[in-house]
Amino acid sequence: HAAAPINLEQSFPRHSPSLDGTPRASYSKRIVGGSMSIVSFLKNRLRRKPAPNASPSGDPRALKAVNVAMVDALMGALPHDEAMAVAIGGDWEFGGKVQTALLKHYGLPPQGFLIDVGCGAGRLAKTLSEQHPGGYLGIDLVPALVNNARRLTPRPDWTFEVIEHIGIPAPETSADMVCCFSVMTHLLHEQSYWYLEEAHRVLKTGGRVVLSFLEFQEPWHFEHVFKPTVAGAKSGSAAPLNVFLDRAAIALWANDIGFDVVEFRGGGDEVTPAGNLGQALCVLEKR
Repeated sequence: HAAAPINLEQSFPRHSPSLDGTPRASYSKRIVGGSMSIVSFLKNRLRRKPAPNASPSGDPRALKAVNVAMVDALMGALPHDEAMAVAIGGDWEFGGKVQTALLKHYGLPPQGFLIDVGCGAGRLAKTLSEQHPGGYLGIDLVPALVNNARRLTPRPDWTFEVIEHIGIPAPETSADMVCCFSVMTHLLHEQSYWYLEEAHRVLKTGGRVVLSFLEFQEPWHFEHVFKPTVAGAKSGSAAPLNVFLDRAAIALWANDIGFDVVEFRGGGDEVTPAGNLGQALCVLEKR
């Protein structure tokens, strides 16, 4: 995420209803449903109070303005913790555990340097900081989210930065892993490619990218993310984009940039005992 917003310390019970009232039976549906919840919330509760600096449909190239406007609108309508939670669809504690387990599973070295693109309000950082002795850089577009992540993560050796657009403020070949959770779900294809170029630049040879994405071959993604997104577009919802990717396209981009594909996993796959991510998963390794 030059990225998508992420949230705060409020954790929702695994079987709690979503913020728009629909039941959530599993983490996969809850985390993917975050995009749907944001659309529903902005449509139903903020429709008469448009987010500043954003047109009703949003400008897909104005990444910072759209995301900042969304979080500002939520913070103006909800208590702080709840606003942070709505921005990522909830599941704070459980989501952090799943993401942390995935990074370890895919080879984050104990002393390795991780770059968290779209760190948001610190869902991953808070959990990871308690288990990972290595270095960390978290970046996001939204100052309020970055400030929250910094507050929740008592690691003076870790860095959080607000960015203005696409880019990773780190030296070449400095990182062991780059993660992009719920980032390319909100970017145009050319912007996702651009971020993969940036990841390749900052990774060491053999370093990995762990990214999540939405795909049409996942029925739940189509029915519960794509269709509500269409409805939101028709109603003039001022929400960030929800964008679907194709595995063949990701593989093509990866090869062109200089990555090998380690694997793809579906949104419902439980890669680790911590649970499933909900969004589809791709792991790339720098040649």
